[in-house]
Amino acid sequence: MIGETAPYRDATPAGPDAFSGHNTKRTGSLVARSPAARELVMHPVVLGVCDRILGTNSTSYQLHLTQVIDIGPGEPAQYLHRDQWAWDMFPFPTGFEVEISTIWAMQDFTEENGATRVIPGSTTWPNDARPTHDDTEPAEMPLGSVLIYTGSVFHGGGANRSDGRRIAVNIDYCLGWLRQEENQYLSCPPEVARTLDPALAKLVGYSRAAYALGYFGDTQDPMEALHPSGGSHGFGALPTQRA
Repeated sequence: MIGETAPYRDATPAGPDAFSGHNTKRTGSLVARSPAARELVMHPVVLGVCDRILGTNSTSYQLHLTQVIDIGPGEPAQYLHRDQWAWDMFPFPTGFEVEISTIWAMQDFTEENGATRVIPGSTTWPNDARPTHDDTEPAEMPLGSVLIYTGSVFHGGGANRSDGRRIAVNIDYCLGWLRQEENQYLSCPPEVARTLDPALAKLVGYSRAAYALGYFGDTQDPMEALHPSGGSHGFGALPTQRA
């Protein structure tokens, strides 16, 4: 996957602010650009976690974002934050998880090269908490490992004090009734989505969620836009109609 995404990473500018990282590149559109990334998106262990956590709060979940995070030497530690703040810092009830985040290590993660720092147990902290570096633990892990955490966990990229770049793949999932952070319909347009396995295309967002979210035209299923016989008309079942 490092090779597949290299041309795109080379063309990606560094972040415009301290939070994004002035020496950090964030390369997206991975479903369209990288067949290897598709395997990570659909990894059964990760989807099993999504089923268990997100599946209790919604009838569906979807791909939220995909990006290669490439942290350069000398980049300071990222501001500690919650990923679920993407939704205007909406105060979701404590224990009501709306997002599952993953960080796949494309090389060994060490404290020196900027391993992601997490605060175990911070899911119950208030939004206005002011965590410090001393509250965090580095997610040190070998190449090929994955860190899985919910959107309510305080975390941040670590400081890269090495002389090399720290490369990881960030893939997140969210409830089907929330807006995706990465616009998947531009990142993975219909002409690309129709070449994907239907299960992946649906996870990208070419599916209906809840009762009536995501239809097009005359209440058509988005899969019908990809494959003429791939969907159906009408809405989903009302909550009172579900088994």
